Order: sequence, then structure tokens, then C-alpha cells
Amino acid sequence: MGRPASAGNRLLAALPPADLALLAPHLQQVLLEQDTVVIRAGDRRHHVYFPHSGAITFMVGLPNGETIATAVIGREGAIGALSVLGPSFLSSVTAVVRVGGTASQISVSRFHAAYMESAAIRHVVEAHTRSILMQFQHVSACNGLHSVEARMARWLLHLHDRTEDNNILSLTQEALSQLLGVRRTTVTQVIAKLRALGAIRSARRGLVEIDRPRLEEAACECYDIIRSATDRIVPHEAVGSHQHFASADKLHGV
Repeated sequence: MGRPASAGNRLLAALPPADLALLAPHLQQVLLEQDTVVIRAGDRRHHVYFPHSGAITFMVGLPNGETIATAVIGREGAIGALSVLGPSFLSSVTAVVRVGGTASQISVSRFHAAYMESAAIRHVVEAHTRSILMQFQHVSACNGLHSVEARMARWLLHLHDRTEDNNILSLTQEALSQLLGVRRTTVTQVIAKLRALGAIRSARRGLVEIDRPRLEEAACECYDIIRSATDRIVPHEAVGSHQHFASADKLHGV
């Protein structure tokens, strides 16, 4: 299937100039360093982030310390956009940077003011919300129905879609165990199986080198479903017009 072309944030790019102008004076470019926690579950959001590159995963943690990833966000989405629901709406997930990159940052108060004034901004937030809910649904099904090998291949592809490097991902086994909700010993076994298939060429010192075509063969169908649905909801060509975004009735239940 191949990786999508690099571009700026697709939500911001979809806004007409007049609506983007409500945000632009208040946007500040920030660096998203790998392993940075952007927000923790239970915290109040103070900023909204629009990634231009990199990948952030939404993590759910249990009282016993176990974690699992429920979604990944890159240039097609935003972090903290649901702060428009009100100051009492606390984050239900922990957002962790898995692939370093950059983002445009704006305070929640500034974003909320622009959201209330602009129908176009409200529309892109709605599209982003549908995209996240779609991921939650499919990742939940994938976690329950598919093998750890297929799920690891899917996550590696999602992250590879959002990295600027060729075929090398900076990922430790600890990070992979957190994404998959499994022990590190299981991660070691799964990596060995994917290496035997040729989907992973090497995995050492926190670097995972992949063979993308073979990794796509090893992944479950959820990868294509999630990526295709995301591209329908927030298309690459939606530049300067939020009307290019798919409406809910065009998504056939997504």
C-alpha cells in the first residue's frame, strides 16, 4: 500500500483562510520529543496540539500498571481538541509521543473561542472526533480477535506512516510491550517470528528495521481498514475547504 506523502497538519490545511486566521496568530510551533507525555489521564487539558510530523499514541492504563494503546495520531489529527466540551472534561487517556516530530500548539481558551466563532473549525473537530472513535472501535476489535504478531505488524505500520525515516523506527521493546499490552518476553518472541517472516530485518538497541511489503503481509486487515477510513474522514486533498471532509452518512457506519 505504501506510505502517505508527508505534509503539514491536515486539519489546519483544510480550514479556509478566514477561519485559519482565527487560530494562526496564537499558534506556536513546538518540538514533540520521543517518549514525552503530552497529557496524562485525569488531567485537565491546557493546550491543543496539531502535529505536523511524528506520532502520538493514546494509552489506557490499569491500576496494576498494565497499559495498551487505543489509537495513534499524526498530522491527520489533533491532541486535546475535545477540550471544547468544557473545562470539566478531563483526559481519559495518556498521550505519549512515539515518533518525534513537530506540532502547532494553541491554548485551550484561544482554541475554544475560535471554535465557537467558526463553523469550519467545528466541522474539522467533528471529523477528527469521528476518526478517533473509528480507531477506538477497530483497535478494540483487533485486540480481541487477532494475534499479537498481526497486531505488532499493524502498529509498526501505523508508526511508519508517520515517520520521516526510511525503514527504521526508534522503538524499544518496553515501548512495544506498552503498545500491545503484553510482557517484554512476548515482544521478544513476536519480533523473532516477524524476523523469520522477513517483516523485521533487525531489532536491537532501540531500533527496529522493517521490510514494509512483508510487514503489510503480516499485519491483519485492520491496518488497511483504519488507514482507509481515516483518509475518507480526513482526506489528504482537503486543503482550504473543510467541505472535502466526508460527512457521517458517507462513511457507511464508520
